[in-house]
Amino acid sequence: MAQLQSPGSDSDGTYQVHNQSILVPANLIFEKKEHSWFASSQIPTDLSIQVQDITFHVHKFPLVSRCGYLSEVNLQPTKSNPGYDLKFEKFPGGLETFETVVKFCYGLPISLNPNNVAALRCASELLEMTEALEGGNLISKTDAFLTFVVLSSWRDSITVLKTCESLSPWAENLQIVRRCCDSIAWKVSQVNPTTRDMTSTEDSWWFQDTSTLRIDHFVRIITASRAKGLKPEIVGSCIMYYAGKWLPGMDAEMERLRRYSYSKTEMQLEILSGRTQEAQVAHNKEQRMIVENLVSILPPQKETVSCKFLLGMLKVALFYSASSALVSELEKRIGMVLENAEVNDLLVPSCTIGDQGKALSSPDECTMHNINVVQRILEYFLMHEQQQQQKSGKLISKILDRYLAEVARDPNLQVTKFQVLAETLPENARTCHDGIYRAIDTYLKSHPSLSEYERRRLCKIMDCEKLSLDACMHAAQNDRLPLRTVMQTPR
Repeated sequence: MAQLQSPGSDSDGTYQVHNQSILVPANLIFEKKEHSWFASSQIPTDLSIQVQDITFHVHKFPLVSRCGYLSEVNLQPTKSNPGYDLKFEKFPGGLETFETVVKFCYGLPISLNPNNVAALRCASELLEMTEALEGGNLISKTDAFLTFVVLSSWRDSITVLKTCESLSPWAENLQIVRRCCDSIAWKVSQVNPTTRDMTSTEDSWWFQDTSTLRIDHFVRIITASRAKGLKPEIVGSCIMYYAGKWLPGMDAEMERLRRYSYSKTEMQLEILSGRTQEAQVAHNKEQRMIVENLVSILPPQKETVSCKFLLGMLKVALFYSASSALVSELEKRIGMVLENAEVNDLLVPSCTIGDQGKALSSPDECTMHNINVVQRILEYFLMHEQQQQQKSGKLISKILDRYLAEVARDPNLQVTKFQVLAETLPENARTCHDGIYRAIDTYLKSHPSLSEYERRRLCKIMDCEKLSLDACMHAAQNDRLPLRTVMQTPR
């Protein structure tokens, strides 16, 4: 390679020409020693730059010739920083990226790939590595790689988008995130399912990749994909897949918490979670953010996600103290498809997690189950039923009666609250009263201290003439029922 002398250099060719313009010290060796990084050569270094806890000892000329930022700042040590001339508190991509930038400035070949290109693009922007300083500078090289390599590839776009999670706000401001999301969304929108199962392998091949992304990036891709015509059924399936990965094991966790009586201390719940308070607070915020974002992008069509999924999301939303508007939105959606609910899914624990990561009971009740939520869902169902003139009430009565039989075991459930919920359905909704009889009997068994008046009031919910023969025989011998009710039972 040809050699040139730079001002002040020795006549034996101390600098070598790289790219026909950058003069770099000959016999260059890069060394790392504890908290220092050296560009060693026959010429002593004259610039020290600290990145995180490492000080880079380099030659000023190669870096200044390609980094406009370094030519503009005062590169002089001060009394406050005698060990270095310049310090980057937060450098995009950290130490590894800065080291690659330094090598590029020295004219050494660097390898661009989907794992480092976003960080190098952000770093080159910070350092102002423009074409005005040097042809083929790092901004243009990384831009070209993003445009012609990354954005044409599904896998590379996903990889780059994941690296952008640690590059805020640089990656956002430089439109790297937007360009990757748009590229992914365009490819997703090309999914054109036929009449086959909407969640078949052929349609959901992209669910796994998008589920690895941070929630805000996932939301942008889904939003853009919907705008490009992606079918609501596929959107709903993808959202359920994402929630299954990021909100795992919620049913099991809810079941454990449901078994805890509220005489337990807040500390016991923290032990149950297995996290310190700081970790719990961070976890709570993350879970709450995921729920809120996923609900915000649910397609309006009611059949796009299952009732079971909506109830699971409601439990998470309540547990992590999501906004009341979001909870109300979920309750309304569940009310529209309540006929598809299963009783166990309706058993919503009353406790929530406060901002400090501690267990809180519902402000208006001390029951193990959140009865008020189910009451509101039922009211939304009746409103929707009336508007749509549908005939699902009889099916709902069976679900409600089984639910009442479950919550009746709670010793803290007030008789008034039980009665109000049981009477929410219109009188003609129950063609057979065996289910409500079973729920009332369970409540009486779990609340033996009820007065005669309270027992009579409770049993007014039940129409003895609508009991089956087996239920009548059981009621006739049931000493928990008020005497008047037993006498009215058909023999």
